[in-house]
Amino acid sequence: MPHDHEGQRVSRRKLIAGISSLGLGALLAACAPDAAPATSSTGAVVTPRATTAKDLTSLFDQAGTCTLSPATTAGPFYFDADRIRSDIREDRQGLRLRVAIKVQDSETCEPLRDAVVEIWHCDAAGSYSGTESQDDERYLRGAQVTNADGIVEFTTIWPGWYQGRTIHIHAMVHFTDVRVLTTQVMFDEALNTEVLAQAPYTDRPDRDTRNGDDGIYRDDMLLKVTKDDDGYLGVIVFAADSDRDGA
Repeated sequence: MPHDHEGQRVSRRKLIAGISSLGLGALLAACAPDAAPATSSTGAVVTPRATTAKDLTSLFDQAGTCTLSPATTAGPFYFDADRIRSDIREDRQGLRLRVAIKVQDSETCEPLRDAVVEIWHCDAAGSYSGTESQDDERYLRGAQVTNADGIVEFTTIWPGWYQGRTIHIHAMVHFTDVRVLTTQVMFDEALNTEVLAQAPYTDRPDRDTRNGDDGIYRDDMLLKVTKDDDGYLGVIVFAADSDRDGA
């Protein structure tokens, strides 16, 4: 399905009025200085700020610049703020992928602490949770809050593909209760080919769209990917317009 219509894949019953309001109030409040751990609607107590391995520093140095990150369509809208977690796999099968994101101010290049970063993507079969046929599912969706270095980390699987789009992950950044970036990240095609040659991705052959054919793809959306034990580690720097002045 072409990306212009991606939002229609989400259940209308689950969509909330106004995407900028996303129901993140409790999480954003937990980002205030000296805030206590957040409690989700399920009763789980969550320490809001992410912790990330220090060995990622050198990778981040190579993963991006201070140039404002490209803004894109939100596609399948994120509509549930109850998944404050780093491991978003649930029962989804696929090659393990760690995604580490550093958020920095696009003008000062300083890390943005206490920014809420959400990611979501399809599974190996090309399906999103929360769509019409899977209203109650929340797999491969999650949110984290950046630490003092502006970093969050998620554990997920390498995404699959669906008609009309290259392989990608959606991301959204909120800062001081305002959405400051909606973007997507992509993968090197040589690595896509390597991953899709393995199960369970082989159950869905004949991919129809690659980076060069995708209407959203840009080179600066590529994750910097390295091998990581039995999976991969992908890092990227998001430069967000935290004061929303267009710079």
